Amino acid sequence: MDKMTIQTIKDQLIADRARVEQELAQFSHRNTNPGDPEFSVEIKDVGTEEGDNAAEAAQYSDNLSMEEELEKSLKDIDGALKMIEDGTYGTCKYCKLPIDERRLAARPTSSSCIQCKKTLTQEM
Repeated sequence: MDKMTIQTIKDQLIADRARVEQELAQFSHRNTNPGDPEFSVEIKDVGTEEGDNAAEAAQYSDNLSMEEELEKSLKDIDGALKMIEDGTYGTCKYCKLPIDERRLAARPTSSSCIQCKKTLTQEM
């Protein structure tokens, strides 16, 4: 893969990271204590009525699910950026063959080729 393509993907990953962090900031905060999860979902107080408590619990549950997905996205983005820095980006972590550039264009955080991914998920 040429340097220009890798730089384009790196720029996209950096922009994606900023977007994901911005989405997380809307309903969570970053933890500073080592050993704690990176982010914690905030509980919004919407009122003191019984129905309000149910709404708070539902919103918290939804936000917790979103937080888990967004943190996974951050981890994938950081992994891809590290592979770019290490010079291993675009190489399948299982078979060590190049990952098709079309796959990387569609999913820049991919760390495996389609064949290995299918084998791992038993889609053959």
